[in-house]
Amino acid sequence: MLAVAKIVVGFLAGSLAVVGDGIDSSTDVVISIVALAASNIISKPSDKEHPYGHARAETTATTILAFFIFFAGAQLFLSTIHTLREGAAREIPGAFAIWVTLGSIIGKLLLAWSQESAGKKTGSTMLQANAKNMRNDVVISVSVLVGLALAHILRAPIADSIVALFVGAWVMKSAVGIFSEANDEIMDGKADPALYRAIFDAVRTVPGAGNPHRARVRKLASLYDIDLDIEIDGRITVQEAHEIAQAVEGAIKQRIFGVYDIVVHVEPAGGGEHEEQYGLNEKRLDE
Repeated sequence: MLAVAKIVVGFLAGSLAVVGDGIDSSTDVVISIVALAASNIISKPSDKEHPYGHARAETTATTILAFFIFFAGAQLFLSTIHTLREGAAREIPGAFAIWVTLGSIIGKLLLAWSQESAGKKTGSTMLQANAKNMRNDVVISVSVLVGLALAHILRAPIADSIVALFVGAWVMKSAVGIFSEANDEIMDGKADPALYRAIFDAVRTVPGAGNPHRARVRKLASLYDIDLDIEIDGRITVQEAHEIAQAVEGAIKQRIFGVYDIVVHVEPAGGGEHEEQYGLNEKRLDE
């Protein structure tokens, strides 16, 4: 409703900025549709083709959405530049464009709050990315409102075009940020130090377990897949070593919410530290 209202009123009022705001809102509609489709895929259990489940469908969808958002922003930016180059005389946008923009600000604030709440509750990165996009939309709508006000106060229609350029650039910047976050998840990048410290702290609470190293955490949508090595007394039985590893798993799950799977590799004390390029230990985490 917001998207249609802004596009229609933007054209009728002759405001490129309001039309651009409407185009940005239209991308939110596409985002919601893709989010629904992704959630249906995510809910499927793991199978032999996807032993880690289907959680990365959300990351894939988020990446696609980033391109949608960037395209919308680029289209607005380029069309506004084309309009400015033509140098055609423009009228001051109609006053009703101000009212629809005010309504947009209120609506987007409510939408951003609902998306953020749902995203935190479910641990959905897509919903939280969508909430971030909604907050950006509020900034865009406020900028549009300022541009419209300046156009009326200064009797300068070009203020609307300048704001439209800003809106287009802002939308593209937001798209790049969303893509970067999704790409980090796809590449299993940006280790969260707090997460690794929680793992190392958990190991220290288990009698017989020591020197956690080669720790790796990767994110599967809202879940974590964790691998790590620990050292134990090499003279104990396999059964005792297994019980220690199980205790480490339990201790980690108590500290970290949303664990998909944990693999604990056991090594004899003094033989665990060896040269390898993957994973973290406490020393490397502090570097």
